[in-house]
Amino acid sequence: MAQRKSFLLRVPKELLDELRSWAAQDMRSLNGQIEFLLRDALRRRKKSERMEDESQEQGVGKKP
Repeated sequence: MAQRKSFLLRVPKELLDELRSWAAQDMRSLNGQIEFLLRDALRRRKKSERMEDESQEQGVGKKP
């Protein structure tokens, strides 16, 4: 298993409450939910960057 690092994350109480509720609905711990959301955001960003790179390679969106 990959080494895990701890760090302090400060968030507004309202956000923390929403995350706890969402985690409970998904049957995850709060930490697990935050990790899931971060991994999903990174996956989406990488996919978006790949699609952008591919469209630039194909000349899509370039002005004449």
